Amino acid sequence: MPHRRRQLLNLSLSAAALALAGRTAAQGRTVRLIVPYPPGGPLDIAARALAERVKDSLGNVVVENRPGAGGNLGADLVAKAAPDGQTLVMGAVATHAINPWLYSKIPYDPLRDFTPITLVAQVPNVLVLNAESAARLKIASLADLVQHARRNPGRLNYGSGGNGSAGHLAGEMFKAQAKVFAVHIPYAGGPPAQLALVSGQVDFNFDNLAAASANIRSGRLKALAVTTAKRSSAMPEVPTVAEAGGAFGLGQFDISTWFGIFAPARLPAAMLQSLNKAFVDALGSPEFKARMATLMAEPAPTTAEQFAAFVRGELAKYEAVVKSTGARAD
Repeated sequence: MPHRRRQLLNLSLSAAALALAGRTAAQGRTVRLIVPYPPGGPLDIAARALAERVKDSLGNVVVENRPGAGGNLGADLVAKAAPDGQTLVMGAVATHAINPWLYSKIPYDPLRDFTPITLVAQVPNVLVLNAESAARLKIASLADLVQHARRNPGRLNYGSGGNGSAGHLAGEMFKAQAKVFAVHIPYAGGPPAQLALVSGQVDFNFDNLAAASANIRSGRLKALAVTTAKRSSAMPEVPTVAEAGGAFGLGQFDISTWFGIFAPARLPAAMLQSLNKAFVDALGSPEFKARMATLMAEPAPTTAEQFAAFVRGELAKYEAVVKSTGARAD
């Protein structure tokens, strides 16, 4: 065999051996992916779908549900873990942007104690009215709602899943930017708030799009706008709040339920790069996209740097919103 061909063959064999060794090493370890909420929710579903997609590159990924204190317990477990890539958390807007302002004291710092890996997905919220109320009040658009609220201060009310919930904070941001007033009625969770809206006990809600979609399609609820910066591919006919409300001070409105992967602070750079690649590749897979479509969630892969900047911006945004409401969780 010519010398040159022998060299190329040896290089190919070496590369194959290294790849096999890498896969073998990955298969021999277990990564814990902590979900700080109970099983069955969007974060849990996304975590389990990702665990299946990254097993070839990261090895066995075990999803552990560690609910409690609004997500703080599970997040804190990872904040205090060794930065070895073996313990990760599916953090969320609550754990890393809202809770630090909602609780008088939390056991971790959302910026200092974590290494952001990648944003995973964003789930739009949607501004919905009781359909009968909308017809009676002649509200067919977001502009109609703002104008009616301005003409009738304090006559409208809205429900949410509780003080400090995403729906409550979206409502308060809406009121502040549109310069309207509506009475907030908190309920013990999202389902009771939605039931109150469908039954006509409240006029409007900011609800999770996936949770509200069935009642929107049945005609019980009227969707006026989604709260994200972009329209949802699940309901592209529904404008964004920023689009529909730009003339009323809502041109910068952007609020969503988001979640992403975090590791403990001081994660080595090479490990960060490896984890980011594994999860970003998984987020782009057709299987994961299809799974997220059932939740009306939009996969949102980022670089680690982009995700870190995003979290900083969200933390600053919710500081102002939470403090303006005076909401507390303890």
